[in-house]
Amino acid sequence: MTQTIGKSFKDIISPTVLFFVTKVTLIAIAITAAILWLVGGSINSFIGNYLSWLPWEWLQTTGASVASMAISYMIFIIMISLVTSFLVEPLLIKLAKKHYPDTKVIGTPNISTSIFLSLKSAMIMFIIFIFTFPVMFIPLVGAVYMLWLWSILLKKPTIYDVSSLFISDKKDPKKAKQIKAKTRKSTMLAMIAAGFNYIPVLNIFSAVFAQILFLHYILGKEER
Repeated sequence: MTQTIGKSFKDIISPTVLFFVTKVTLIAIAITAAILWLVGGSINSFIGNYLSWLPWEWLQTTGASVASMAISYMIFIIMISLVTSFLVEPLLIKLAKKHYPDTKVIGTPNISTSIFLSLKSAMIMFIIFIFTFPVMFIPLVGAVYMLWLWSILLKKPTIYDVSSLFISDKKDPKKAKQIKAKTRKSTMLAMIAAGFNYIPVLNIFSAVFAQILFLHYILGKEER
């Protein structure tokens, strides 16, 4: 685990990764701005109605403001994840050749499947957040809660992207079982990557750090 995290941190400060993150961020900002322009009013109305049960008006107003900012931020993080998943393949191959030269690229992620998994994970995370977001106001519990939510966004799409490139014959029951086992055990890694979302500016590295982290998690284990 320590070796996996150490390699990942070294990789994200390389010029190649920094350029990739810059490109992804600009695209994600443009998409997020368009979404908020189109549906921002509807989101604010929903939040206002949802919090109408609160007994004090000031608490309703404060809660609505915080929730609106959280949702806007979450949409941006979702877009970062989606764009990263869509563009990350060449970067993963380059890093794999650098660290694991004997590893062969045996496939490629299906674009429609990758987008579907990313959208599905984003939708699950978003729906859970909408109906449980008061939990984020609980000290400490709220912090862990948000990390867990962000891990939902990252885990399955990232496992799919990496395993599609480097784990052969996915129809083989043994390989399928192997991928499922890695997915079950990867929540903590996804939460570590999600921790970037708490740090301004560094939050744009969360999705690509997850991809790199899972690359070393899968190929490091395979090599050993």
